[in-house]
Amino acid sequence: MSVDERRRLQLAEAAKRALGNDEAVTLMELLPPVGWGDVATKQDLQRLEIDMQRLAAATRQDMLLFEARLEARFERGFRQVVVTTSSLLVTGFIATVVATIVAR
Repeated sequence: MSVDERRRLQLAEAAKRALGNDEAVTLMELLPPVGWGDVATKQDLQRLEIDMQRLAAATRQDMLLFEARLEARFERGFRQVVVTTSSLLVTGFIATVVATIVAR
């Protein structure tokens, strides 16, 4: 049975009549502001904790895979720069040697 606001107010008034104002306020403050169906249980929190741990593990795994792919991409790019630079240096050296021989 769900408790609506009207029934909560009726309980508060009955508690005031039976216990007095201060005690009734204390009693009402001990009750949840919503229905008990909306309050998380220990089992709910345990399931949430397990879900969060799984999510954290999956996120760590995703980040490791991303890091590996990024490193591989940088490695390929670096190799391409080295090959291109080496080719240019060799070509420049050969051109210099040929120009020197032709100039003699």
